[in-house]
Amino acid sequence: MYSSFNFLGYYADNKPYNLATDTPMNMRTQLRKEIRQRRNSLSSIEQNAAAIALSERLATHKIIQQAQHIALYLSNDGELSTTRFIDWCWQQNKAVYLPVIHPFSPGNLLFLRYQKDTPLINNIYGILEPKLDVTQVCPLNQLDVIFTPLVAFDGSGARLGMGGGFYDRSLANWQSTKLYPLGLAHDCQRVEEVPVESWDIPLPEIITPSKSYCFS
Repeated sequence: MYSSFNFLGYYADNKPYNLATDTPMNMRTQLRKEIRQRRNSLSSIEQNAAAIALSERLATHKIIQQAQHIALYLSNDGELSTTRFIDWCWQQNKAVYLPVIHPFSPGNLLFLRYQKDTPLINNIYGILEPKLDVTQVCPLNQLDVIFTPLVAFDGSGARLGMGGGFYDRSLANWQSTKLYPLGLAHDCQRVEEVPVESWDIPLPEIITPSKSYCFS
């Protein structure tokens, strides 16, 4: 379903905005708040059913079937759970990597190998990530697929993240590599239009539990 968030003059709470004074940044903040509340309102039964449907859909995806090095993320803040799919990747002997906030390059990510016995720690945002071990780092150009979290998306492939820009930086040059980015989201995270900024990187494909959206 499309979001009730309307860019023709009203926020979701029916409060009108002024195009002359309201900025895209304010609209993005409001949209993040609305969609985060929406996905956090999903029950545990709905979340579990969505995770099962997602894993089944991903397991039949041709690019994923052929991929050997897959970057994922551990779900947080009501995000669609990736745990079941990670288990499937391990069963298929695919190497899984998780994002780690770069210790020396602010705003950037490293991707470290994730195995069942990998020690995890909380990063500055309270999100679990592998404990830094440079021997486990996989360069971006050696990844086959990178799954990106998102807060909202629209019919053009525009993705709204949490605002840190980590994945936009990581994907800035993805079209010149073999890397294929895929967004994951609940069905309720699709909206009519995402207000984009110049640094936003659109995705070629976004997958929800019920549908795969491919964009040119």
